[in-house]
Amino acid sequence: MDITVNILLTIATAATPLLIAAIGELVVERSGVLNLGVEGMMIMGAVGGFGAGYLTGSPWIGLLAAVTMGAVFSLLFAVMTLSLATNQVATGLSLTLLGLGLSGMMGTNFVGQPGERLPNLDIPGLTAIPVVGRLLFGQDPIFYISIALTAAVMWFLFKTRTGLTLRSIGDSHASAHALGIHVIRYRYLSVIFGGACAGLAGGHLSLVYTPQWVENMTAGRGWIALALVVFASWRPWRVLAGAYIFGAIWVGQLHVQAINLQDFVDAPWLLYKLIAFLKSFPSQLLSSLPYLATVVVLVLISRNKRLTMMNTPASLGQPFVPDR
Repeated sequence: MDITVNILLTIATAATPLLIAAIGELVVERSGVLNLGVEGMMIMGAVGGFGAGYLTGSPWIGLLAAVTMGAVFSLLFAVMTLSLATNQVATGLSLTLLGLGLSGMMGTNFVGQPGERLPNLDIPGLTAIPVVGRLLFGQDPIFYISIALTAAVMWFLFKTRTGLTLRSIGDSHASAHALGIHVIRYRYLSVIFGGACAGLAGGHLSLVYTPQWVENMTAGRGWIALALVVFASWRPWRVLAGAYIFGAIWVGQLHVQAINLQDFVDAPWLLYKLIAFLKSFPSQLLSSLPYLATVVVLVLISRNKRLTMMNTPASLGQPFVPDR
């Protein structure tokens, strides 16, 4: 039972940064903007969060710095794509490359240094409850933020007038502009929110998941978050489910690599054969499972064109220049 609880805790920890980054990107894409710079914003949030936490000795200041770093980096994307009307795909890719290079330079002096870790929640009496205590009342603060953020975005998009306006901009920015809606302002705020979420996701990696700085420590999670938005067909609750599915795949391949097959000699025959089959694959192939799963999911989704077209914001990725 303890092993099961530990695995579930690890899955939740692995899924949290994916969920936060994907929820932020979902809001951005609902406004009609395609931001492929999530990976760059995540890595900048990771280095900013670790650096601020290391220099001040406070992981909370590090968390604030991570969010700020992601928001500032997203503001650069917003200025280029919304004010200067540059190509969103090219700009997002450029900012990802910039973030990966800049974070490596900024984090040179942090390599190998001990980091500050956000403490887990500990509620006397509740955290000690068998099985569910640690899962529900003993997680890190960002885990609870991710769940609350998902619920808040779901309520905002589908239960508020502002959320309806945001979705209308994503479906037809020209019609929204004709009705007097300030399209650029809404998109600016959406992009900054998405960047702040990406920065928070990066901060989770360097302040909770592995409280240290390692170059390129996001390891493609930003791209998986982008795929999650499509996988979820732009629905927040599906993003939540998808993040935990991908988190389970991520953790599962790590556990398979660490398993000693001899420990399962006395296990049921089917379980032993399954573990032996998985262990027969090279470790490099097992490490690529999260990315292979991403490709497979995108291929399967692309086959259902009706579902994709029904939920995709019609103005996604299209530049908007208001009439003057």
